[in-house]
Amino acid sequence: MMPDADAGTAAKRTDPFAPLTSEMLDVGDDHELYVESVGRPDGIAAIYLHGGPGSGCQPDHRRLFDPERMHAVLFDQRGCGRSRPRGSRAHNTTAHLIADMEKIREKFGISRWMVVGGSWGATLALAYAEAHPERVSGIALRATFLGTRAEVETAFTSRLSQFYPALHEDFLSVLPPEERERPVDSYYRRILDADPTVHGPASRAWHDTERALSEHKPAKTRIDLASLNVWRTLPATPFMEAHYFVHDSFMSENQLLRNADRLAGIPGIIVQGRYDLLCPPETSQALAKAWPSSEVRIVEAAGHSLYDAGVRDAVMKSIADLASKAAR
Repeated sequence: MMPDADAGTAAKRTDPFAPLTSEMLDVGDDHELYVESVGRPDGIAAIYLHGGPGSGCQPDHRRLFDPERMHAVLFDQRGCGRSRPRGSRAHNTTAHLIADMEKIREKFGISRWMVVGGSWGATLALAYAEAHPERVSGIALRATFLGTRAEVETAFTSRLSQFYPALHEDFLSVLPPEERERPVDSYYRRILDADPTVHGPASRAWHDTERALSEHKPAKTRIDLASLNVWRTLPATPFMEAHYFVHDSFMSENQLLRNADRLAGIPGIIVQGRYDLLCPPETSQALAKAWPSSEVRIVEAAGHSLYDAGVRDAVMKSIADLASKAAR
């Protein structure tokens, strides 16, 4: 399907954040990606990488980019959002996503672009930049996640029990007693189990726990255990997260820090919530130490979410500041 340029132009007259183009892009392996662009075609190029893995781009993500200065490309990663087939984990690895980004860049005729992402999007941004540093003009990150098993296990075990002990008890109670010694691995197995009576409750419990950890002031800090077996739409992210995390994000051990020297000379800004329980400040600090051309900007009284107080504004400023450097 080709971009609907006329529709995009008409929409731009009334909404500067309406897509310039939107289409389904065939990237092979029976995958089609939803890809859209926003801003001005001759603007400073950027690509936005959503989190999860497993979520997708939202209309508000377009608003992170100044439409008068930027030409931003947003896409739903394999199996995510509006991409097809929805939820597919076949031929879906970090290497595949990096290759998809290159196909998107070539399609738009972009030689170098800014790479923007938060949480899992930060993981993918770093993996791409280390694979193709010559294609990157700058990197804007939020909530550094290095894609390691240790980060996930710490968040859902010791950190969860420290900050939300009752929620931690709920999280463990979903598992049989014999599976509670290594709860994260047990959740992965259950979420990836083909039986809905197994993956249904596990995916809902994982999703609700992760949501509480991701917000500075979560609305709910307990799992509604009675509702886990009630039929309703399943959340998408636990399945893709389990697929990626059980395979160590399809990267070698500590790959992103070990290869951080490949980022030398690329300007970077890392926005970090002070009280992020999923991606704590120590991770951003470790990355900045290995990547001297980057800086960490702490947002006080904020956690992991883009929508915690001050985080979204800080991300927008980081993009604007890197765009100014790119323009020079």
